Amino acid sequence: MQSSAKTSLPAAFILSMRPKQWTKNLLVFMALFFTIDQAWEPGEVEAVLRLLAKTGIAFIIFCLISGVTYVVNDVLDRENDRIHPTKRLRPIASGNLPIPAALAVSSAIGILAVAGSYILEPVFGLVATLYLAALLLYSFILKRIALVDVLSISSGFILRAVAGAAVLQLPISPWLYICTGFGALFVALAKRRSELASAGEQASKQRDSLGEYTLPLLDQLIAVVTPAAIVSYTLYTVTADNLPDNFAMLLTVPFVVYGLFRYLFIVQRYGLGETPEDILFSDAPLIIAILLWLATAAGVLVAFRG
Repeated sequence: MQSSAKTSLPAAFILSMRPKQWTKNLLVFMALFFTIDQAWEPGEVEAVLRLLAKTGIAFIIFCLISGVTYVVNDVLDRENDRIHPTKRLRPIASGNLPIPAALAVSSAIGILAVAGSYILEPVFGLVATLYLAALLLYSFILKRIALVDVLSISSGFILRAVAGAAVLQLPISPWLYICTGFGALFVALAKRRSELASAGEQASKQRDSLGEYTLPLLDQLIAVVTPAAIVSYTLYTVTADNLPDNFAMLLTVPFVVYGLFRYLFIVQRYGLGETPEDILFSDAPLIIAILLWLATAAGVLVAFRG
């Protein structure tokens, strides 16, 4: 989606919002997915549709918030991006999108998105505000600090999961947030590893924190986080109050294990971890594992609902 060709201002702005990365915000649907079976009764179709609509609006709001922070991030990183072989083609780094226009439009969209979040659900609005603040803090400061940068990315994923529960006012097992955090940390560390491996001597020029990392360190951190993600997800499947008490959700664990291993294989073998969204859309085995996880989890929830 990146191109050095001249594009219209609206198209350049949309590209700067990085729509491909909005898939991360699908975590907003997590709370609904694990609880929708409880409302799926004859005569409750309207209630289910209301839940879907409310979560869908929350998803759109989070896409807008994350999109405008990507624009701000590209403004701040434009000089470093011009050194990168592909990021130099981004609209702001290439000069296709003027900085004043980018900041003006992104500010307006951000204000409207946050205002809409409070109208949708006040508690959700608080989470959305915290999410925006966390992303901006990352863009301005935290991304430059090694280790803190990947922990900040992980916190953003946790806030997405929290938002999905907040907008529906649903209690969710803390283990879901823990395994979400470890999963996001796994992806963030893999991303840093791929960036460092491809950047070489240009690492610190392309991203400030990269100069503090080494490949052995990142490999060790990934080796710690991977089993932590697996164990926390396994504990979620057997401890969450909203899941079947016969431990049938354990059937989904093999797909999570394979997904993590497959992702790590792609990072190590092909060095593609720098763009997680491309892996998600292009790797057939990983896509199949995700679909099987979804189908198995949905089947368990429907077959063994209380």
